[in-house]
Amino acid sequence: MPNNDWLNRSLKAVWHPCTQMKLHDTGALPLIPVARGAGAWLYDFDGRRYLDAISSWWVNLFGHANPRVNAALKEQLDQLEHVILAGFTHAPVVELSERLSALTDGVLGHCFYASDGSAAVDIALKMSHHYWRNRGKPDKRRFLCLANSYHGETLGALGVSDVGMYKEAYEPLLRQAVIVPSPDARQAETGETAVDVARRAAAGLEAVLAAHHESVAALIVEPLVQGAGGMVMYDPEYLRQARALCDRYQVHLIADEIMVGFGRTGTLFAHEQAGIRPDLLCLSKGITAGYLPLSVTLSTDEIYSAFYDDQLTRGFLHSHSYTGNVLACRAALTTLDIFAEDAVLVRNQRFAERFTELLAPLAHHPRARHFRQRGMIWAADIDSSDPNFRARFFREALQRELLLRPLGTTLYFMPPYILNDEEAILLAERAVAALNAALA
Repeated sequence: MPNNDWLNRSLKAVWHPCTQMKLHDTGALPLIPVARGAGAWLYDFDGRRYLDAISSWWVNLFGHANPRVNAALKEQLDQLEHVILAGFTHAPVVELSERLSALTDGVLGHCFYASDGSAAVDIALKMSHHYWRNRGKPDKRRFLCLANSYHGETLGALGVSDVGMYKEAYEPLLRQAVIVPSPDARQAETGETAVDVARRAAAGLEAVLAAHHESVAALIVEPLVQGAGGMVMYDPEYLRQARALCDRYQVHLIADEIMVGFGRTGTLFAHEQAGIRPDLLCLSKGITAGYLPLSVTLSTDEIYSAFYDDQLTRGFLHSHSYTGNVLACRAALTTLDIFAEDAVLVRNQRFAERFTELLAPLAHHPRARHFRQRGMIWAADIDSSDPNFRARFFREALQRELLLRPLGTTLYFMPPYILNDEEAILLAERAVAALNAALA
């Protein structure tokens, strides 16, 4: 069946996410039917291909139809596909929980599972509030988040987010967080470094905590990179300061590593670059290499112990039907195997150096501002007042076999970890060509 048939059927039956559907109907925003994937490439039903330079919304780490993950899932299918996790357990969820805890040196000792990142954030927020309630401090129920932060689309996650486009319509439904300054390195004034900005933002955090810590349950941050807020990057010094302040004022630190985890910032977990551990760690996206929905919230033993009681209501009575799905856990275990056996982080470092060199024409483009890179994430802010820049660039990139979706006027790259040099060259050269065409 050709592209147009699938396109028309999709428009009649599917409500696509994060989309003004009228743009698809009018053709202003192309809708691409995908027939198959192989490595970093997606192929439509008419045989055209597109380099997936954003890892299909930041989830795909090792390429589409990865033979190793495929084989693991096929093997698991013949044994067990899913089982209720309340009152039951299974080998993949036990093994995954043990390995994730070990990757935090055992500091985060227990794993609570859900299906997506927003749910993991909601779980962390509920755990934090309920912890303080169980510890006799029920007034600690406010949350702090960074300016321009984003933590998901469910109501709890939206309440601790600060990107107006996603939350404005739903503000009457939300429990609003207190917004504290972002350590965005782009805010550096003349003579300042990213470290200076981080310390200035931390001073703003301290002022809020000093005044309100008795009512604050937790601070939530995306370590090192604020993704949907425009790939905002900042120095690890902020995390060190935030950890110390949370300890001093008895406030939990929640690390939302849904996007930045699993090697995306250069280390397995982004918070490792600050030499700290959070109280609660939220993981999703790359955890299954982009295969199946899975998220996990890891907690310290201190938090876990506050729920361990004879009273049922002091337990964490939160659940999802597909919690700890067997197939998803098996995909996650295979993801960890690949990291452990294939020197992924070492390869990523070499690739990052090479791709940064290839992006020099973008970094020095007359309309590009604040070119930045952290691990396997690259971004630049494009000087454009065209309200349709994002859609124009998206169309121009597709015409050049690239899948790239700017965040407003922020152009970014977040490719799978398996690109070869030829694909890296193609991506860098054609992205600049698409930019020039979109700005023309």
